[in-house]
Amino acid sequence: MTNREFDWRTLATSQGTSAYGPQRIVCLTEEPTEWLYLLGEERRIVGISGYTVRPPRAREEKPKVSAFLNAKIDKIVDLKPDCVIGFSDLQADIASQLVKKGIQVTIFNQRSVAEIFSMMYQLAAMVGQEARGRALMRGMQQRLLAIEQAAANLKRRPRVFFEEWYDPHISAIAWVSELMGIAGGDDCFPELASQPMGKDRIIADGSEIVRRNPDIIFGSWCGRKFRPEHVSARTGWEDVNAVKNRQLFEIKSAEILQPGPAALTEGVEQIHRLVMQWSQAHA
Repeated sequence: MTNREFDWRTLATSQGTSAYGPQRIVCLTEEPTEWLYLLGEERRIVGISGYTVRPPRAREEKPKVSAFLNAKIDKIVDLKPDCVIGFSDLQADIASQLVKKGIQVTIFNQRSVAEIFSMMYQLAAMVGQEARGRALMRGMQQRLLAIEQAAANLKRRPRVFFEEWYDPHISAIAWVSELMGIAGGDDCFPELASQPMGKDRIIADGSEIVRRNPDIIFGSWCGRKFRPEHVSARTGWEDVNAVKNRQLFEIKSAEILQPGPAALTEGVEQIHRLVMQWSQAHA
């Protein structure tokens, strides 16, 4: 019997859930790693993405076997995983190579807040932690409702531009746009949020951003440090409310652009705090 085969005799006599589901998991992105740690199932993780920063201890405890668009296939195979978890069509080539090696691959494609919760529920169930997963998610959902209710009392909601990249300008993906709305801000480019690919959220003409005149600008430049001074120096942007009032803020990619627990907690909390500060100043 290989390590990828279930010992049904062990399952038949097991009193707990730890024997169920995949025992050796490779996570190709950060969000399943963070979620498995929150579930107390980090022992199952045998490999992670090199971009993982949450939780910090994962980088010290787990071997790094992938970037985002490429992976060390031979190294993953050597780890003998019984499941590799990835995200989106962008990792389809990695998934294809691993499937051809006889490895089970699960690719999630969560692009909205509801889909993030769905992914988390499914992964919790896979590792026998459905009850703990539901409890953790319920806490997150209740906090999101509280944030949304607080935002509902705002007399004025700020127009918000979320810049995922600066050259060319790329606006917010769906879950980020949703979280901005929950937090009390109105996405300046809601019509683009439903586009899953960054190339389809490109704003070719920066003057259109100026015309929509955001009150707050959030920058999360896909792992590169956001530079407010670069935004302020853009030609023709001097009269944009966010620039005039110095409402230019970074939200780190790991806290908002990973469609997992971080975005639903720290990411939305940062947005809400800054929106509320703006609202108090413009009451």
